[in-house]
Amino acid sequence: MILQDRTEGGKLLAEHLAGYRNQRDVLILALPRGGVPVAWEVTQHLHAPLDIFLVRKLGAPGHGELAIGAVATGGVRVLNNWLISMLGVTDAELEAITDRELAELERRQRLYRGDRPLPEIGGRTILLIDDGLATGATMRAAVLAIQQKEPARLVVGVPIASSESCDAFRDEVDQVICAVTPEPFHAVGLWYRNFEQVSDEEVQDLLARSRGDPFTQV
Repeated sequence: MILQDRTEGGKLLAEHLAGYRNQRDVLILALPRGGVPVAWEVTQHLHAPLDIFLVRKLGAPGHGELAIGAVATGGVRVLNNWLISMLGVTDAELEAITDRELAELERRQRLYRGDRPLPEIGGRTILLIDDGLATGATMRAAVLAIQQKEPARLVVGVPIASSESCDAFRDEVDQVICAVTPEPFHAVGLWYRNFEQVSDEEVQDLLARSRGDPFTQV
C-alpha cells in the first residue's frame, strides 16, 4: 500500500486510533518535523489537543541517515551500542554528534514552542505520533523521555513501519499502532509518493492552527 503523502497517512492512522476520540485525558504529541502533519490529521479526527515532543537522531559519521542513537527532550540519550561498535565510532565522534544534535534540538524548541512549556503529561493518555518507524531509534528516545513523566497510558502510532520495529515496541509501551507494515520494508520514504521534507514553517503553521482550534487546544 503506497500512501499519497503524510496527510493521507494521518487519516489512515486516525482510523486505527478511533477508540480515543473525544476522550478528555488524551494528548497527542508529534515528533517534528515529519510527524506533525500526520498528527494534525489525527487531532482533527479524534478532537484531541496537539503538541510536539522533540527528538533528534544521532546519525553515523559519513552516513547521516543511519541512526546510531537519538536524543530527546529531558536529556534522554539512546544509543545503539552494537552499531556504534561495528562502525568503529569513537567516543569523541559520538560526543561531537550528540552536542550538534542537542544544539539543533534546542533551536527547534525555541522556534516551535517559544516560551510555552510542555503540556502536562503525567496521568494522561499520550498518543506519540511520527510518519513512520524504520530503526525506531528516535521513537525509542521519545518513549523513554515521556515515561519519566509518568503518563497513565502511552501509545505509539505511525502510518508506516517495518514489522520488526513495530513488534519491538509492544513490550515498551501500552499499545503500538502501525497502520501498514509492508514487506520488504527497506525505508519509510518508499511508501509515500510524496515524502518531501516538512519545513519549519509548516510545523509552526500547524501548531498555530491547533492552538486556535477549540477541539485541539492543550
